[in-house]
Amino acid sequence: MVCGIPDEQIFSFLRYKLFSPSFLGLLLILHNTSRLPFLLFLTRGKMAAAVITTSTSHTLGLFSILSLVLLSGAWGDVFGINYGRVADNLPSPSQVAALLGSVNITMVKLYDANPNVLEAFSDTDVEFVIGLGNEYLENMTDLQMAQGWVQQHVLPYVDQTRIACIVVGNEVSNSNDTQLMTYLLPAMQTVYESLVELGLDKLVTVTTAYSLSILGNSYPPSMGSFRQDLGGYIQPLLNFHSMIGSPFFINAYPYFAYKDNPAQVPLKYVLFGPNNGTTDAYTDLHYDNMLYAQIDAVYSAIKQMGHTDISVTVSETGWPSKGDPDEAGANLENAQLYNGNLLQRIQERQGTPAHPDTPIDVYMFALFNEDLKPGPTSERNYGLFYPDGRAVYDIGLQGYLPEFISAAERRPLTNRLLLVTIVLNLGLVLHLIS
Repeated sequence: MVCGIPDEQIFSFLRYKLFSPSFLGLLLILHNTSRLPFLLFLTRGKMAAAVITTSTSHTLGLFSILSLVLLSGAWGDVFGINYGRVADNLPSPSQVAALLGSVNITMVKLYDANPNVLEAFSDTDVEFVIGLGNEYLENMTDLQMAQGWVQQHVLPYVDQTRIACIVVGNEVSNSNDTQLMTYLLPAMQTVYESLVELGLDKLVTVTTAYSLSILGNSYPPSMGSFRQDLGGYIQPLLNFHSMIGSPFFINAYPYFAYKDNPAQVPLKYVLFGPNNGTTDAYTDLHYDNMLYAQIDAVYSAIKQMGHTDISVTVSETGWPSKGDPDEAGANLENAQLYNGNLLQRIQERQGTPAHPDTPIDVYMFALFNEDLKPGPTSERNYGLFYPDGRAVYDIGLQGYLPEFISAAERRPLTNRLLLVTIVLNLGLVLHLIS
């Protein structure tokens, strides 16, 4: 304990505040002084000293903390997470900020623009995608209302919290609500115009999330195309994406393809396991998993509409760890294999066969199991973590969920922690030059 701050809070702060997404590696230098041992972490252009208590009973803790840093720093700068909150038992946003910091996850996608969440992540390296639900689309077609929404939900937070994108609507074309569909593009345009007027368009972009059901053909991937009945609807949306340079968000779940036809869809093909895969007869490109084939099918569909300048982001993908008896494949083992194998490929910066030089951009679904989500059992069991911070299964993300810290308490605590690190850095420098 230093300055009245428990060791675990110091560690969480250092992982959360000082290890940036550009984290390359770390070097441990154990340097004993007359009073304090130091851990010196070297990162790209950044040095941080972490103090561990002088008590010999904490010696093993030093090495376990280092191991946790090494293990938890592997993933966060290469994938994002969907932070859904349809539950009544989730930790506070401040606790979630610490949890994500402990596993170095630095990209978060929300389904709203909750001010408590955005405030809890202020002054961090976490980049946010915020959501504007389907229920707001009609109002957002009015420029004044769109301006009001941006002024209320973006402007007050953008200086402290990194908001990179607004997702206007979710799977609107899958709603079978033709009136709602007509609102989508005007709503996206007015939200973007509001950002331009406030000078935020260089910081924040605008997109929407599409379902794979917009594809009329997905196999082979090179022949991917949008549904004929949606062609006239999607073309102006693509033109808008191209004009402002925003990504095409697609919710892609190989799990559903397997669940609907387990006798015909090879399980290892959807789980990134060893399998013979498939070969695109038109391009001779080999696919060893379904997700990559789905991504390339979307790229092909976009190209057929005349655009090669739009990037594709997987805004949702995941696998449930539990399901009803009629939900084939929804179990813990398959969820661990799908998400673990996918994260391994993300870490390797893999691209798809048709776009090998473009690492796949993925937001995993989801951060927590959400107990209030309607529908089958699987809907409540996509989380990587239980609400108490325990990992649902082991894919290398063992996080730390601190005791409750209110937003009012977090700033004084942060100031004290910053003071500790400044003093330690100064002490180390003075000792080294003495």
